[in-house]
Amino acid sequence: MKVKAYIMINVKTGSEDDVCKELAKFDEVESVATIYGEYDAVVKIVLPDMARLDDFLLEKLRGIPNITLTATMLIDKEYK
Repeated sequence: MKVKAYIMINVKTGSEDDVCKELAKFDEVESVATIYGEYDAVVKIVLPDMARLDDFLLEKLRGIPNITLTATMLIDKEYK
């Protein structure tokens, strides 16, 4: 069963575009956008299983400079 999640991200001021462009390079990333509000960007990822989610978070996401905070939210059901 595929694992889908949203990752809310805060970055250092002025690095939003660079971080989002780096995130967009990953095959697991379905979409990435800058946003207004408590967070600076949101990423939607799709992975084959939870082990790959761990790999993505620990190896890929943490390797991107200027990310200061993340919050990962697993998707339960999608309606559209």
